[in-house]
Amino acid sequence: MTVARAAVFGVLALAGVLVALLLLGGGGTHRYKLIFATAGQLVSDNDVQIGGRRIGAIKDIALTRDNRAQITIEVQEPYAPLHEGTTAIIRATSLSGIANRYIALSPGPNNAPKIPDGGQLAQDKTTTIVDLDQIFNTLDKNTRNGLAQTIQGFATWYQGKGRQANAVARYFSPSLAATRRLATQLAADKPALTALVRNTGSVMRALGAKSNTLTELVSNTNTSLGAIASENVALNQALQYLPGTFRRASSTFVDLRSLLGDFDKIVAAAKPATKNLAPFLRELEPLLTESKPTVAQLATLLRQPGSTNDLTDLLSSAPTLASVATPTFRDSIQALNKSLPVLSFIRPYTPDFVGWLRDFGQSTSNYDANGHYARVQPVFNAFRYDTPSNTLVPVPPEERVAGTQNGAQIVARCPGSAIQAPADGSAPFRDSNNSLDCNPAIVPPGP
Repeated sequence: MTVARAAVFGVLALAGVLVALLLLGGGGTHRYKLIFATAGQLVSDNDVQIGGRRIGAIKDIALTRDNRAQITIEVQEPYAPLHEGTTAIIRATSLSGIANRYIALSPGPNNAPKIPDGGQLAQDKTTTIVDLDQIFNTLDKNTRNGLAQTIQGFATWYQGKGRQANAVARYFSPSLAATRRLATQLAADKPALTALVRNTGSVMRALGAKSNTLTELVSNTNTSLGAIASENVALNQALQYLPGTFRRASSTFVDLRSLLGDFDKIVAAAKPATKNLAPFLRELEPLLTESKPTVAQLATLLRQPGSTNDLTDLLSSAPTLASVATPTFRDSIQALNKSLPVLSFIRPYTPDFVGWLRDFGQSTSNYDANGHYARVQPVFNAFRYDTPSNTLVPVPPEERVAGTQNGAQIVARCPGSAIQAPADGSAPFRDSNNSLDCNPAIVPPGP
């Protein structure tokens, strides 16, 4: 070997040693003490990372006098020494393990003062990890039991449904794309999104105030879903019939669209009439309230548990009575309707008739030693006797005598005209449509 070759090999060997020192030696390490509220299930030799790269390890875990965790770490150069402003947080690589925690460092600026070896990061510069158990510990016993039952229910629900789940997974990508578009639209209308979040908060507060009612709702919903699940065969058959039902109903829905246009016209025409509906309903409410006992008793009368003890049983056992009562009621209704004009005509004369019954003996009779007496001869002028035929023949209305007869003069008095007219004008009585055939000017003389 020549001297030149020996020199070349020496240079190469020296370069290899320098590279090995740079890559493997790292230029030394520095130790620091980090104060955490809890150790967060850290163990010795857990990673210390910056930006996801291991730059050191945990060397010791101790307890301070005030019951805080003191974690001693060792950081390799060139990531050490650390500078003031550095923060540390305990993180987990995944939720599937326990001793898989590490400390993530966020280095301070390089122009800040260096932290000396053995220096300490106080608790205000560190953040411990929040374990899932801590979240569960914030829940009360009933909520934890409900959450456990929910998780068990999901497990039962998805058991044996792997093939269906794989089929559903194909729709995840379109669903996420649609969700992204929805989020973009929501972000584009920030005032509406803000109002939505505010209103959702109000709804959540209202639901929180009704926690007992919400619990009952969830329980009843669980019972309802259980009942539906127990009828899965019938539900499956109903779902099979549903497409055909929709196809048959499509023409009905098309016709319904045109019907809704006509219905809008009806609603528009009915709006002026509905302004009086609210006062009517307010006045109707006391009547409905007071009629509840009557309606309850009527319901008992019509239908009562047992046999032959209510009106329905009576009508069922007496069909003859029902057949006879039907035309009787119909004729009675017609008679009442036809008698209404007669009663309307007679009703204003009620005070005169009562006064006649009360004062007849004193106002119209003669007087002798025994007291008052009256000569009364009833006159029936609706019929006349026909001698040749020996029958009663109706007298035409124009020939009948109306009112009280005084000689040859017919006096057609109005109701209340038997006395002088009062100052308030309440008599003689005149109906609103002037249907009474009477003369209001015929009143007794005098004031």
